[in-house]
Amino acid sequence: MSDHIGTLRNRLAQRGLLTVPGCWDALTALMIERAGFEAAFLTGGGLSMARLGRPDIGLVTATELVDTVAQIRDRVSLPLIVDGDTGFGNALTLARTVRQLERAGASAVQIEDQSFPKRCGHMAGKSVVPLGEAVGRIRAAVDAREAMLISARTDAVAIEGIDTALDRAEAYLEAGADLIFVEGPRTIEDTQAVANRFAGRVPLVHNLVEGGVSATTKGSDLDALGFAVALHPLVLMHGFAGAAEGWLKTLKADASTDALADQIWALGDMNRLTGLDGLIEEGNRYGGT
Repeated sequence: MSDHIGTLRNRLAQRGLLTVPGCWDALTALMIERAGFEAAFLTGGGLSMARLGRPDIGLVTATELVDTVAQIRDRVSLPLIVDGDTGFGNALTLARTVRQLERAGASAVQIEDQSFPKRCGHMAGKSVVPLGEAVGRIRAAVDAREAMLISARTDAVAIEGIDTALDRAEAYLEAGADLIFVEGPRTIEDTQAVANRFAGRVPLVHNLVEGGVSATTKGSDLDALGFAVALHPLVLMHGFAGAAEGWLKTLKADASTDALADQIWALGDMNRLTGLDGLIEEGNRYGGT
C-alpha cells in the first residue's frame, strides 16, 4: 500500500475530526502541507475556477484531473482526497478514471450520484441518477481500485429529502464505500440524522463551503456529532480572490506594489516556499543547473 493511502486510512481510524483544505495545483497543496494539515482535497470546483475561469458545472475533464493529481503528488507527500465528480461517463469510464487517479497518486476518490453534467453541491438545479446506476458507480470504483479509498457522495438531500439521501448512502456503504458523504443537509436536525445513521460505522464526510447551505460552519460541531472529515474546498480560492481585488486596485492606481509590501510576499519568499535552494543543491550534485 502506498504510504499516503495507509496514512489516510490510519488517520480515519482514529477519533477526532480531520480538517482538510482544498487545493487545485501543486503550489496550493504545498501550502497546505507546509501549514501542517494532515491531508488536502483536490477540489473540482477550485480546479474549474483556477484552470478554466469557470464555475463548478462539470467542465473539467478526466485527463485534466489526472494530470493535476500527478503534478501534486510529484511535490507533496500528504494524503490527497480527489473530487472525482460523477466519474466522467458510464461505469466503465469511471473504472478507468479510478485506476488512472490511483496511479497518479490519489489517496481517496470521491464519487457522487449526480447526473451529468454535474453542479457544485451547494448550487440549485441538481439532479441525481437512479439508485441502481449510482450503486453501480460505487461498485465499479471499488472493483477498479487497488488500495485507494472510495468516498461515496449523495446529493439527494436537495432533490428527494434527507430520508432518501440516507437510504442512498446506506446502499453505497453496502456496495463497498470506505467513506460516506451526504452533501448539503440544510438543518442541524438533518445533520444529526446523518450522524445517527452512520457515525461509528463508517467515516463521515461533510462539506463546509463559505456561503454554502450547510447548517453549521464549525468543525467543532461536526466533531461533536461524530463526523470524521470536514472539507473546506474553497477556503484558499475565496481568500485569494477576495484579497486580489484590492491588490489589483492598488496596483492600477499607484503603478507600484510598494503600498502592498506588508500584504504580499516577495520573490525570495516564494523561492523559499517552492524549494529553490534544495533544487540548486540537487542540480549541483549532477554537474550544475
